[in-house]
Amino acid sequence: MTIERIVRMVAGTFVLLSLSLGVESSPLFQHQNWLWFTAFVGFNLLQSSFTQFCPLEMILKKLGVQSSCQ
Repeated sequence: MTIERIVRMVAGTFVLLSLSLGVESSPLFQHQNWLWFTAFVGFNLLQSSFTQFCPLEMILKKLGVQSSCQ
């Protein structure tokens, strides 16, 4: 599995989990403030598309996970 795939998988998991915890109609609803986490993940994805800076990508590189470009 490549870095890019892992980053997308983690971001998607965080978005779906935080939505299920923050939307009142969800059976897993805890509190609406979980929606801020969804916004944070979306903002991080947006800024990384412009700056090429992603903390998870840096961690995965240090762990030796291969990029699809290599």
